[in-house]
This record gives sequence, C-alpha cells and structure tokens, in this order.
Amino acid sequence: MKIKLGLLYGGKSAEHEVSLLTARAVTQAINFGKFEVYPIFITQTGEWRKGNALIGPAESVEALQFGGGSNRPNNITNFLPVETTNTNIVEKKDNSNLDVIFPLLHGPNGEDGTVQGLLEVLNLPYVGNGVLASAAGMDKVVMKQLFAQAGLSQVPYVHFIRNEWKNNRADLLQKIDENLKWPLFVKPANLGSSVGITKATNREELLNAVEFAFKYDRKIIVEQGIVARELEMSVLGNDTPRCSIAGEVLPTKDFYDYDAKYKDGTTNYAIPADISSELLKKMEDAAIRAFKVLDCSGLVRADFFVTENEEVVINEVNTMPGFTPISMYPKLWIESGLSYSELIEELIELAIERYEEKQQLEHSKDGE
Repeated sequence: MKIKLGLLYGGKSAEHEVSLLTARAVTQAINFGKFEVYPIFITQTGEWRKGNALIGPAESVEALQFGGGSNRPNNITNFLPVETTNTNIVEKKDNSNLDVIFPLLHGPNGEDGTVQGLLEVLNLPYVGNGVLASAAGMDKVVMKQLFAQAGLSQVPYVHFIRNEWKNNRADLLQKIDENLKWPLFVKPANLGSSVGITKATNREELLNAVEFAFKYDRKIIVEQGIVARELEMSVLGNDTPRCSIAGEVLPTKDFYDYDAKYKDGTTNYAIPADISSELLKKMEDAAIRAFKVLDCSGLVRADFFVTENEEVVINEVNTMPGFTPISMYPKLWIESGLSYSELIEELIELAIERYEEKQQLEHSKDGE
C-alpha cells in the first residue's frame, strides 16, 4: 500500500515563491512507487486548493499552481477552492484519506506554527517541527532569547516593535549607538530567506532599512555585523538528532540575500567546508543544543558565523529550510551520504514516529 502524502505548499507569505520552488523539487525527487502524492496549494490570498493525486513529477512551478504534474490537464478541472472551510481539505475523512502531510511552507502562515497547530487539531501526522519549535524558530527575538538560555554565543542585537519606533525613535537610536557597531543588519523578526533584510553602514541607511523591514513585520531586529565565515549544518531526527557535514557559504555579493539564495545562482559553496575536526565538533555541539532548546523535530538547518579564532557564533536556525536544487539543507545530506529521495523518506518516517509517540499519551485525568 502506498502512503498517501499531502504536499502542502504556497502560502500567504512573502516566501510564497520559495515554497513553490521547494514543492517542485520534492515532486521531482519523491518515489512515486512508495507515495501517492496529493498537491495542496495555498494561494497568496490564503485560499486552499487541492488537486488529484500526481502520477509523476511536476514539470514546472506553474503546473504546481494548478495542481499539475504529468497529469496536469485532468487535474485543473478538479483543482477547486474550498468554499466553506479550509480544514476539510486535509482531513482524514475526505476522499484522499491522507496518511501524512508534508508542509513545504516558508515564512509566516506556514513555518511559524500556525499550520502546525491546525494539523495538530486535526490529529494528522506531519513532517517537520511542531508548534512550539516552529513559532520560536520563526521569531528571531524569541529564538535568540532561548539560545541565550542554552549558553550559545550570538552577535549583539537590539529589537523593537513598530509602536516603539514610532514613539521612542530617538531612544532606540541611542540604544543602537551605545550597544552595536557598524555595519548593521536590519531584519524583520518573523521572516526567512533573507526577505526584507538590509545592510546599513550609516544612520541614513539604518533609517531606510528599518522602514523597509517594517513592510514585512511589526517587530524588527538590528544585529551587529561580524567579520566571520558563514557556515551551515543540517540536523535530522527527533529525540536523537544527528548532524550532516558542514558547508560554507561563499557569497559573491555584499551579503547572502534572497536573490543569491534562490534566483541568480551567484553564491558559491564549499561542501564540505574546509574546517578542522575540532571546529566541526564545536558546530555539531551548538547545532544539537539549538535543536533541543527549541524542542525541534524532523529537520533544522543551523547557520553559524565562525570567527578567525574559531569562535562559533550561532546566527539562527531555519525550521523549514528550502529544498530547492541549490538549497544547502539537502546538499549537505547528499554529501553526507543520504540521497535527496532517502532524505524525504526519512523525514516522513520521523513524522509518523513522532505522531505514534503522541498517540500513546493519556487524555483523561484517570488514564482511562
């Protein structure tokens, strides 16, 4: 019997396009002999749509937007929006009888715990991190505060919300001046894929960067720049996670922005990274500590800065890293000996394992 897998992608997020690219890559790698794949597309306006089971890989992003794949012409007819409720599109009671959901959603309304909460309420197994890890991993401020509790080294930062900026701008600028050194990186607190991020080297650029970041979130984080190598590591597992080899990001631009990650292919990578075994061990330790303090499950990509004296400074973790052909997460596992298809299958197995463990919990005070 094939496992009926719901592939959930798109989303009401600035990272909608990244999700489509990820979904296309997954359909090109998944074993259709083991899985019956149902596309579940969320439009940029938040409308949920579901197509018939794919009979082969989606040949393009455009096809996925219409429930495509090799059976695209027949799929479009039945690829209809949900008229009453978004939840019945993924319920086990519907015709597809889905066994597990694979959320390939990036950013708010997908990677931040909202969809994970929906799937928990529906009692459906799903790939990846749960509600807490997803929410904490999406909010860079909360994530950094938890990292501090775990004793992980980080760059100095200042954070604030829109209302604080509006009413106390002078005080915040003074705080930035007193605590941070140029250059600065201004980021929306709740977004990924380098969307909305700007490098600022002076006061005017800082003011413009803050206004730009507020287009994407009500909370902003301003981080001090650091002279360091950018290294990344993939983590896989539930209670006993393991790490891939490390990779190094070698951007040809001023910094590793959205276009460099997903569009223009200008970024180079060193896989494996040219690092000592001692440094690799430090990174593995920090990655596992970050994974556990957020109570992660399934997958995480841990991003680090490594200084000249080999101090490991954690930048962030991504609880739903991209699966595009040029994404680091799958590349690192491929170079570690785990193929893309095997990685997808293990993630699905981990999702089912975590779900079955949760089913053993008692839900009455008397344990009956």
